[in-house]
Amino acid sequence: MTSDTSGSAAEIEAQGGQVRASTLELFFDLVFVFTITQLTHAFTHHPGWGELGHVALMFAIIWWMYSGYVFLTNEVAPSSSSRRTFLLLGMFGFFVVAMAIPSAFQGSGLAFGIGYFVVNTVHSIMFATSGGASASSAILRLAPLNALSAALVLAGGIAEDRVRATLWTIAVVVQVVSPYLARTEGFVIRPSHFCERHGLVVIIALGESVVAIGANLTGMDLTVGLAATAGLGLTLGYVLWWAYFGFDDERGERRLAAMPGPARIRPAVLAYGYSLFVLVLGIILTAAGISMTISHGNQPASTAAALALSGGVAVFFLGQCLFRLTLGIPRPWLRLAGAVAIVATAPMGIAGVAWGQLVLLVLVAYGFVIADDLLGIRSGERSAYTETVSPIGRRIVRDGER
Repeated sequence: MTSDTSGSAAEIEAQGGQVRASTLELFFDLVFVFTITQLTHAFTHHPGWGELGHVALMFAIIWWMYSGYVFLTNEVAPSSSSRRTFLLLGMFGFFVVAMAIPSAFQGSGLAFGIGYFVVNTVHSIMFATSGGASASSAILRLAPLNALSAALVLAGGIAEDRVRATLWTIAVVVQVVSPYLARTEGFVIRPSHFCERHGLVVIIALGESVVAIGANLTGMDLTVGLAATAGLGLTLGYVLWWAYFGFDDERGERRLAAMPGPARIRPAVLAYGYSLFVLVLGIILTAAGISMTISHGNQPASTAAALALSGGVAVFFLGQCLFRLTLGIPRPWLRLAGAVAIVATAPMGIAGVAWGQLVLLVLVAYGFVIADDLLGIRSGERSAYTETVSPIGRRIVRDGER
């Protein structure tokens, strides 16, 4: 197999890869739902800068190999019993890692390390034995660095708390620099499948914000005010969904598809590996912020809750800014400006009331998203969600075409 992915979807699929996500991959992603839930709960139960560092560190470790499995199934379709068995073993490893998250820096560090070692080992074996010739050669160059990071995570799980954090931080550094230390040519990026899988994990993370709303209202009397606050939380989730899926999801796929096959690797890693890490971390913090404030909507929010809520949305926008910069998508600066403005909404929750912060947050975030959309439409940009949906939408499209 060559690294050039030019040709029809049928030809690419015949080479052994996939052009759409399979149901087994969706089943695999259910474990990631649990991972996001565990990370959100870990921060919610012990909010603070130290726990934020722990959550970000654990998520960085997990995200690297989750994204690695997207690369894997992009190349190796789960089309045989042996391949499906390997994926289930990897799924089990991820599940062990997720179960260990709440006390990974106390008594469950070893379980976290063992689960991650299993995930890493299954990934390398399956890629090397089932991938095409070029992809197998590429993973053999990268596998030693992946194995080093897995060994550091395992060693950290055995070590004391402070040493554990140090070793796990080094493991993340190894992961981040590995594409620059090992040659990555040979991997194949099929944009339709690759972008769809990463889009699905964004949806999964956004689902956690919905779960956070419902879970924290369980057992409470549903008053008009409480229902309104829940509606605001749900609206904020919709704003984040639209911010990414309104245009950028399709833009990302088109940008990758327009690149020659060998030239896709580095942008794919930077945009969907590094930038989406920041974006999804923002969703985790937002879900934690909603969880801590939703049942106290008529009271001031704690400093930790207010910062998690506004800071999470700001981190999400920062991730989108990086995503756009990497792929050359227009107006990354507008997302960066939005992130700065969003952080400024936190004092409303601390000095005022939690629902007031939610209102202001929705208005500011959605305002920046709408302004960006209008600029895009007027410059001729389109998405599946803006195809003559209403008389107003048609008028905007026509104005943009003049």
